[in-house]
Amino acid sequence: MQTLLPACATRDSTMDVEEFQMFYQKNLGPIYRSVYYQVGNREEAEDLTSEIFLKAVSRIDRERSPRSMQFWLHLIARTTIADYWRAHYRRPTSSLDELLEVGWECPAEEEPNVMSSEPAERVQHLLQALPERDREVLTCRYLLNLSIKDTAFRMGITVANVKILQFRALKRAADLDNVVTEQQYGVL
Repeated sequence: MQTLLPACATRDSTMDVEEFQMFYQKNLGPIYRSVYYQVGNREEAEDLTSEIFLKAVSRIDRERSPRSMQFWLHLIARTTIADYWRAHYRRPTSSLDELLEVGWECPAEEEPNVMSSEPAERVQHLLQALPERDREVLTCRYLLNLSIKDTAFRMGITVANVKILQFRALKRAADLDNVVTEQQYGVL
């Protein structure tokens, strides 16, 4: 009988061609589907599946149970796919100085977006019309860009209280803005 293992392997532990063909046919579908699912490319999945079975054929033996051989084959598949992704994502790193030397240009600095004074004045009028606590919570959260936790610490209240105050302050500010808009345009 022909063997698939190298000549140095013992005859007792080798698998003949027919046994390997049965093993191959039984496991080809599940291994290919697993590889394809992880790679997402038909050609790469076919290449990796071939590589997995080539690795398996060089180390296969009869001493393993069929279930153990399937588990072992899936381990080979997992390490082969990990090696594939490791090689695929390994890229040389370059410093910014090297990139600038070869002609890479950084994006041009844009001028800051200048707000017109009208919306800023409107916000200030709305804030002044709100009660002190509402004004403080909105200032901390939106003008100073503090987190809820930092706002709670600064105001000396709980995080839950900040959330409630913020919700109510935004509601009051929206209501005030609607009133100002109605008065401005004469809509009742």
